[in-house]
Amino acid sequence: MSTTLTRRGFLQAGAAATVMAAGPSIAAATRAKALGANDRIRIGLIGCGGRGVGAHMKAVHDHAQAANVEVVAVTDPWSVAAQKAAAQAKEWFGREAKVHASYRDLLAAPDVDAVMIASPDHCHATHLEAAAKAGKHAYCEKPMAIGMDELARAYDAAKAAGIIVQVGTQLRSQPGAVGARALMQAGTLGRISRAEQIRNGEKPYWYSYLKKEVRKEDLNWEEFTMGRTKKAFDGTLYSAWYGYYEFCQGPVPQWGSHFLDLIHYIAGLGCPETCVCLGGIYTWKDENKFTVPDQVHAVWHYPEAVMVSYTTNFGNGFGNTTRILAEKGVLKLDRGDQPIYTAEGGIKRDGSIRGENKVAPVERPEHFLDWFRCLRSGETPHAPLEAGWQHSVACIMAVESFDTGRRTRYDAAQRRITRD
Repeated sequence: MSTTLTRRGFLQAGAAATVMAAGPSIAAATRAKALGANDRIRIGLIGCGGRGVGAHMKAVHDHAQAANVEVVAVTDPWSVAAQKAAAQAKEWFGREAKVHASYRDLLAAPDVDAVMIASPDHCHATHLEAAAKAGKHAYCEKPMAIGMDELARAYDAAKAAGIIVQVGTQLRSQPGAVGARALMQAGTLGRISRAEQIRNGEKPYWYSYLKKEVRKEDLNWEEFTMGRTKKAFDGTLYSAWYGYYEFCQGPVPQWGSHFLDLIHYIAGLGCPETCVCLGGIYTWKDENKFTVPDQVHAVWHYPEAVMVSYTTNFGNGFGNTTRILAEKGVLKLDRGDQPIYTAEGGIKRDGSIRGENKVAPVERPEHFLDWFRCLRSGETPHAPLEAGWQHSVACIMAVESFDTGRRTRYDAAQRRITRD
């Protein structure tokens, strides 16, 4: 879909668009804090890597005129990245963004209305909690948290502050995903029994982040590690943090979080009841000493009597697929934003589905644009706090099962995970 939109069209869309959220609406306090239609939204960027600049800041640039937004401040533990981001902001917005030494300083800045959190996985919840306590609206990358305690703190702080949060699980903003949800809600495929994704590759993605040029004097090591390791400065550990377990638990919270959120959205699922997860380092053992599993398989059971399976193998790139299996057929989500459905395998197929059918797309604002829109209207974004809670709980359950070799259970009433 085209993301070009006039400013008048942007404001009209904010007033009229229908929000299809998978959880309760944001509290009324949020609406009271929504920004005015003519206010420029001043954004601070927390995390200036490829995702922060190449996706978050670029989105601000792409929608700058229509949404009246700009990046005014940046922070990153690696000063080289922060300075490059500031220079890019000057090119795109006409003035250099202020470089803050810490996320704390950026959040204390009175000229920042909202923040975009593109820091490493282990920082997301801390940064979101701090943003909420500072009264800043937030766009937060996935996974929203990697531990239950930090998840609860961030979630509760955001709800109490009434800030507008968009979580970075952008697949639910794609027209094909919205159409697939409508298809399921219409009962076309009947009751779902299973959803599964196989996402393989020939080499782990963390290898592509290795850098040799990170110097100790350019990096605030403590700001990056947040106490998750006692190791001294290590440029490899910083640059390829995706591959080290202290900072990232691998394919399930990284790639699997997108799949889980998509299934939650399309199928209308909440948090799972139980999970088992196995995996390990089977193939990629070398001088980098990566500690994230290169092969993993997680299975969740949901109270709606649905089983969800996610698997990654970096020892062979064949066999990638994403599908939802139901009693009247199958929904295939392998073709990007063009899902298809057929009667294949349906135990109750009745002739109503014939051949291969494209899911009718349902247009709605692009994910970043949706957040900008909601900052003005006070509406619930496409991927609200509740969505972040749900995918985070599922991922944490898988990681704890992987770590302990035991089945995990989620107690929704107590908001805690236990092990059999």
